[in-house]
Amino acid sequence: MVSTRPLIPRALLLGNPTQVMPQISPDGRLLSYVAPLDGVLNIWVAPIEDLTQAMPVTGDRKRGIRSYGWAHTGSHLWYLQDIGGDENFHLYSVDIQGGEALDLTPCTAIQARVIGFSRKFQREALVGINDRDSGWHDVYRVDIVSGERHLLQENAGFAQFLCDDELRLRMAIRNTSDGGRDILVPGESGSWRDLLHIPREDVITTTPVAMGDPGGNIAYLLDSRGRDTAAAATLDLLSGEVVLLGGHPKTDVLHIEINPLTRHAEAYRTDYLRPEWTVLDPSVAEDYRRLAEYGDFRIAGRSDDDRIWVVAWSGDDNPGRYYLYERATGKMTFLFAARPDLEGWALAHMRSIAIPTRDGLDLVSYLTLPADRPDKADRPLPALPMVLLVHGGPWSRDVFGYNAEHQFWASRGYAVLSVNFRGSTGFGKAFVNAGDREWGGRMHDDLLDAVDWAVEQGIADRDRIAIMGGSYGGYAALVGLSFTPNVFACGIDIVGPSNLETLLASFPPYWAPLLETFARRTGDPRTEEGRNLLRGRSPLHRCGDIVKPLLIAQGTNDVRVTRAESDQIVGVMKRQGKPVTYVLYPDEGHGFARPENRLSFMATAEAFLAAFLGGERQEFEDELDGSSMRVIEGAEFIPGLCQAVSKRIAD
Repeated sequence: MVSTRPLIPRALLLGNPTQVMPQISPDGRLLSYVAPLDGVLNIWVAPIEDLTQAMPVTGDRKRGIRSYGWAHTGSHLWYLQDIGGDENFHLYSVDIQGGEALDLTPCTAIQARVIGFSRKFQREALVGINDRDSGWHDVYRVDIVSGERHLLQENAGFAQFLCDDELRLRMAIRNTSDGGRDILVPGESGSWRDLLHIPREDVITTTPVAMGDPGGNIAYLLDSRGRDTAAAATLDLLSGEVVLLGGHPKTDVLHIEINPLTRHAEAYRTDYLRPEWTVLDPSVAEDYRRLAEYGDFRIAGRSDDDRIWVVAWSGDDNPGRYYLYERATGKMTFLFAARPDLEGWALAHMRSIAIPTRDGLDLVSYLTLPADRPDKADRPLPALPMVLLVHGGPWSRDVFGYNAEHQFWASRGYAVLSVNFRGSTGFGKAFVNAGDREWGGRMHDDLLDAVDWAVEQGIADRDRIAIMGGSYGGYAALVGLSFTPNVFACGIDIVGPSNLETLLASFPPYWAPLLETFARRTGDPRTEEGRNLLRGRSPLHRCGDIVKPLLIAQGTNDVRVTRAESDQIVGVMKRQGKPVTYVLYPDEGHGFARPENRLSFMATAEAFLAAFLGGERQEFEDELDGSSMRVIEGAEFIPGLCQAVSKRIAD
C-alpha cells in the first residue's frame, strides 16, 4: 500500500553518501575523503584545518571510487577501479596537485591486487598482476609516479603474498590438495620453504594478516589451530613459533590494530552480540578509553608520527560521524557526517539476539523493527510482515550496527531479521565447518528456525514473510521458494546461483585456488557423489515447485555468479508458465555499485514487497532515470513498474 505517513526517501538511505572514508595524509596536514562529484563518488583532498577548501583530485564518471589510500610520498593517492563490475581492477595513482590519473597496470583483461607499500620506498608499491597467466598474480615492483615496473616474483601457484617495509616478499600462502593451506617463507636461491601448515578445518579461521616488527621476522596471525575461535597471535618467520596474544571464547578475532611506526599490536576487535575492543598495549589504553565513551568506533587513519587519528563512530541508528582525535590532548574535532540529510529522521534500533536451532546451535542474529513500534505495550501488538535478509558469502557474517537495508525496510513497516546461519564466519571453526555440504540443507534449516522463532515471539506474521538476499543470500531465496514453497510469501534473489554445478564450472581463472574449498564445502564436481549433491541442492532442478512470487536481479558482467545462473532459472520458469520478474543491469557485476541502479532496483523491490506482503511504499518517481535497468520478464507483476519503464522510454 502507499504510505499515509512520511517515509524516509529512498535516496537518503540508499543513494550516495555525502562524505565517507576519510584518511589523513602521512604528514598529518591533509585530509582525503570520498564524496560525489557530479553524482559519482570521487576522491577529494582538503587542508585538515579547513575542509571548505576541498578539491576533487579524481574525475571518475562511471562507477565511483570505493578503494583508495595515501602513498607514502604524501603527494599521491592510489585507487582501484574496474569496468562495469567485471572485477578486472586496475591500480591507478593520482598527484594531488592535479593532472590525469596514471594507470599503473595498463594491460588488457587483467586484475591488479595491492600487496604492499613502504615508508622506506615512498614512490613504490608491490602489485600482483595476472598478465602472464590469468590464473596467477605475478608480483611486480611498481613506481607509482612514473608507472615503471619490473617483475619481482613469478607466481608458481601461490594464493597470497605478504611483504615487509623493505618491499621484500616475506611470506606466501599455497593451497594444498587436501583442502588445507601452507605458509611458506623465502629459502635459499629464490626458493620457498614450508613454515606452517593450516589444516582444512582451520582454513577459513586461520590466516596471516600483516607483518609485525620492522625487521620483517614477525607476522600477525589469526589462528584457530588447537582451539575453536580464531585468536590474535604472532608468528616467528624464522622459527615458526606461534604466540597467542588473546581471543574470545565465542567469537573470532576480526581485526588487529597495529601501530604504523613500531608495528606492535595495540588492540584487537571481536564481535559476538556487540563489537568489543581488547587493548594489548598499555600506551594506547587511555586513547581507547576516551574513544569508547562516544560509542562503537574504529580508527580510520593515522598520521605517520601517530599524533593524529581519524576516528569513525557509528551505531545502529548512526550511519557514521567522523572526528579528528589529537592523542596528546584528547581533543576531538568534528569533521563531517556520512549522511547528514538523515539527521532529523526517526531511525530504527537494531537488537542483537541469539536464536536456538533445532540441533542446539545459537544463531547470532539482528532484528530491526519500525522506529514507531513500541518495545512494550499493554496488549499484544499485531505481528508484522517480515523481511528475512540473508547475507552473501556464505563465508561472511552480519554484524551489529548501521544497516541501510534494515533501515529502509523498517521504515516501510517491516520487521527485518538477519541471521548468522551455520557456515557464517566469526563464530569459530566448529560453527563455520557445520555448514560444509549443507547449502540448501541445514543452513536453510537455520533460516527456517529463525522464522519460526520470529513467529512464536509474535514479531512476524506467518503469512507475510519474504526471503531476500544477494549472492549466497540470493541462492537462499531461491532455495526458500523452491525447497520450502509454502514458508515464504515471496522472494527476492540478487545475483544468486540457481545451479551449483554451473556455478563451480564458471569461476574466473584466478579463483582456481578456491576450487578445492568449494568442492569440499558444497560438493565435489569431480565425483559422482559430489555431482549428485550439487544437483540435489540446486534450485534450478526444483523450480517447478515454486508457487510464490519471485523477483530476480542480475548484473551482466558478474564473474562470480554469471548471468547464466539467472537466465537459466528464468527460462525454465517461463517455459513452465510460472510468473517471475527478471531485471538485468548491463553495467553491473556482483551487486549494484552505481546509485542510480541501486535506487531503481530498491524501488522495484519496494513495490514488489508492498504488493505481496502489504507493507508501505513510496511511489516510483524518477528512480529509473539514469539507471541501466532492463526488465527482461514480468514487469506486469509489480505495480507501477510498467508505467515507470514506459515513462523512462518516453523521456
